[in-house]
Amino acid sequence: MFTIEQIETAHDKIQSGADFPDYIKEIKALGVQSFETWVKDSHTEYFGKNDFRAESKPKYTELTIADETDKDTFIRQLKSHQKGETDYMKFCEDCATTGIEKWIVDLAAHTCIYYDKAGNEILREEIPH
Repeated sequence: MFTIEQIETAHDKIQSGADFPDYIKEIKALGVQSFETWVKDSHTEYFGKNDFRAESKPKYTELTIADETDKDTFIRQLKSHQKGETDYMKFCEDCATTGIEKWIVDLAAHTCIYYDKAGNEILREEIPH
């Protein structure tokens, strides 16, 4: 099975959102089936076969997630990030200010779903593969 160290090595190669599809391919090859990232501190739970699970440590001091979701602004900021215009920290800050609490990536379905604090699906994206 995979380790957090292997995943972090793959993650360190990401310079912007434009690199995300390559990251997904690399961690899928390690055996990751899905993962859930929490915006408040970027800790992530990774899931593999046979209920295998590994959790990363927080990456930064906790951000406050807005109570109200601003979907239009979030989508605009996400597109900017995906074009490589912002780094990961800026993306997380943008998520927090627009009310995004977490995202869940399903590597088999090639989807990334963003959720608000109430657990509502805000945006479902297909991950290029």
